[in-house]
Amino acid sequence: MSVKQLPETLINQIAAGEVIERPASAAKELIENAIDAGATRIEIATAGGGKSLIRITDNGAGMDAADLDLAVRRHCTSKISDTLDDIRTLGFRGEALPSIGSVAKLTITSRRAGDAAGSQVAVTGGKNSGVRPAPANPGTVVEVRDIFFATPARLKFLKTEKAEAGAITEVVKRMAIAFPKIRFVLSGSDRSTLEFPATGDDHLARMAQVLGAEFRDNAIGIDAMREDVALSGFVGVPTFHRGNSAHQYAFVNGRPVQDKLILSALRGAYAESVPAGRYPVAVLSITLDPALVDVNVHPAKADVRFRDPGLVRGLIVGAIREALHREGDRAATTGASGMMRAFRPGFPSAAPTQPPPRAPWAAAASPFRPLHPQTANDFSEQLQSGFDALAMPTARADAAIAEPVMAPAAAGDAPRYRLGAARAQLHENYIVAQTEDGLVIVDQHAAHERLVFEAMRKALDAKRLASQVLLIPEIVDLPEEDCDRLMAYGQELDRLGLAVERFGPGAVAVRETPAMLGEVDAASLVRDLADEIAEWNTAGGLRGKLEYVAATMACHGSVRSGRRLRPEEMNALLREMEATPGSGTCNHGRPTYIELKLSDIERLFGRS
Repeated sequence: MSVKQLPETLINQIAAGEVIERPASAAKELIENAIDAGATRIEIATAGGGKSLIRITDNGAGMDAADLDLAVRRHCTSKISDTLDDIRTLGFRGEALPSIGSVAKLTITSRRAGDAAGSQVAVTGGKNSGVRPAPANPGTVVEVRDIFFATPARLKFLKTEKAEAGAITEVVKRMAIAFPKIRFVLSGSDRSTLEFPATGDDHLARMAQVLGAEFRDNAIGIDAMREDVALSGFVGVPTFHRGNSAHQYAFVNGRPVQDKLILSALRGAYAESVPAGRYPVAVLSITLDPALVDVNVHPAKADVRFRDPGLVRGLIVGAIREALHREGDRAATTGASGMMRAFRPGFPSAAPTQPPPRAPWAAAASPFRPLHPQTANDFSEQLQSGFDALAMPTARADAAIAEPVMAPAAAGDAPRYRLGAARAQLHENYIVAQTEDGLVIVDQHAAHERLVFEAMRKALDAKRLASQVLLIPEIVDLPEEDCDRLMAYGQELDRLGLAVERFGPGAVAVRETPAMLGEVDAASLVRDLADEIAEWNTAGGLRGKLEYVAATMACHGSVRSGRRLRPEEMNALLREMEATPGSGTCNHGRPTYIELKLSDIERLFGRS
């Protein structure tokens, strides 16, 4: 069978299979071209979910007849010259327009600001009609009709019009967040008009347009730098979360990406603060030298590869945790909104509460057996000195008494503290405190659970953890490169109670394992750690397992629901919460308190 060169039209259709996966892919490429052209106003119109029509109108620099003729040819671009090490534009491959023209009916009308007239070119199923004069405003109008009409097999794999329209909406939202100085308008017969006015340098205002006004009230600013990588943006407080990851946005040098490393780092930063099955809201922007990131991994340019992924992951996790440490213990405003709705007449009764979700570490397969009760007790005794101040005096609760415990109201004590002064305990579970401008309701078990866990975490950091020496060291066969990686982290693992030594070129000997893990599958644990170091250049998996055990112990060792507390105990709990980072959520990610402002209470009674 002889080798032959494929026709140009077929080459473009093959390329379109990678670049243009669905109408939203075409819309993304065209919007990127408009942004690269310097547009300050971009209008997107669709019909049939983008299957029938996608029209992009911009007021950018425009093109003359010669540029327009080249624009619909493969690998013709004005954005790069002879290197891929300094890409500072969204587009650079020169494949989008010819790919779209090979599978759809493409028409481009453009005019430079100083030209007397515009020009137009049409490409239908890969056939170029040539450039001709046409009336046009300054800027460019790109119209795509009947996408995939030339490749009917691809058309069959598209989703419903509503789903495809939603995908285009998501593309526009990502672009709108990345470029707040540009006005975006999305309209069409298949949707309601969506407009994002330009907000200039106020990125948070644009985020509020896209993510909702509540995000502004629940956002924490991020601004960090490590070596030559800068991270900025906003993340939500832990109690402000959503049911899916659609509200997580990441940008690298202004380019919207959907990178697994970034999303994984985001999950890791919120690992113990957000309930399982819930997702934090975040907008993260990474800025670095273009030579340190490869955006040419995939034709769609949604994936990137960092030269130092461990540095980027560490920067994201560290910056978010520092921000949560600084402000993350405040309650989300959505809690007060839910309380307001619950107090309104006619509000339906709540559904039965579900058991609290397991901590994130419990969801994955675990290489160790459940902690033996005696081991937990021993470890708890070792740490007792670290959180004696949190232990509550024994109090008997009389189940027959329904009235709340009332705390004396000392004049002027409420304004002194962020969480106010305790006024009552309701149903032996909820502490009501008066603040300067409202009230706070605290779940005593959830709050104390977090305090005990943080005390245990400090004990983990204070000294080398207790370990159990194996009678016979376990020899684990590993590739030589995995052995090298493990030994590079040998000191850190030893502090956590895991002692490993080199045992020839392709094996390690495990001599000690952390006592708090009980009977552990050492081989599986070591292999998991080796895989994690290879992927993320970190050995945090062991730390995560130890913290999961500590979190379980904290849950069982904290003050229980149904326990009656004295006023001084309630106030002591509030003061400890104010001094403890992350006290706004328990170890399972549930909120520990809800704040209701005085203005909200007055609205309930029609006083404002």
